[in-house]
Amino acid sequence: MRRIALLLVLVGLLAGLAAPSHADVRPIPSGSDVDYQLGGPKRLPAHVGIIVRDRTERPAAGRYNVCYVNGFQTQPDAKRFWRRHWSLVLKRGGRPVVDEAWGEWLLDLRTPRKRQALARIVGRWTAGCANDGFDAVEYDNLDSFTRSQRLIKRRHAVAFARLLVRRAHAEGLAAGQKNLADYDGTAVGFDFAVSEECGRYAECGDYVDHYGDQVLMVEYRRVDFRRACRRHGDRVPVVLRDRALSRKGVRVWC
Repeated sequence: MRRIALLLVLVGLLAGLAAPSHADVRPIPSGSDVDYQLGGPKRLPAHVGIIVRDRTERPAAGRYNVCYVNGFQTQPDAKRFWRRHWSLVLKRGGRPVVDEAWGEWLLDLRTPRKRQALARIVGRWTAGCANDGFDAVEYDNLDSFTRSQRLIKRRHAVAFARLLVRRAHAEGLAAGQKNLADYDGTAVGFDFAVSEECGRYAECGDYVDHYGDQVLMVEYRRVDFRRACRRHGDRVPVVLRDRALSRKGVRVWC
């Protein structure tokens, strides 16, 4: 029995050495601008040291790279994939619940078993980000429960977020909260936040209160961009983009 106990202790120690700890992840660098390139990669000016790209793209050499993963909803072009995992898509009356703004199906987070199954899928994508050389991952649509026709509760989303953050840290990636400004994601281990239109909806201060200078702000209207720059541009990076996030679209920095 003593030998077995010692073996278990050694296995635990080796597992701890193999998996990066929370403290090992790289924080968002200060004093640099950000570009939000979900519409496709584009060459970066020298002052942009932080870049967000989709998980299907390659990271940019010599920059801090954030990998975009739609963690709580489906991508519009991934319906064939999710039909193979149909039980994990949230449904009402046999029909998928849809985020109408983007045409995305919501994922069903209501039970521990489904959350574990979804975490394995999203976890594989997260591992892909790490293998490709990204420094961090942002998990989009933490607030999807607010569009779930009251089927998903906040506690379900938070429980799932905890699983995603744990996997990101195990892969050596910083984990980013996306949306739900009134929730302090540091409680489940999120390291930074990516905010779309916090200037428009007067939410920027919430993110800064939770994350300090570890916030990336993206605005789509000039009036909101100017407001975010005026109030927070001396502390966090803010970029104005066109809503389509096109390769040749608008890019303005504070």
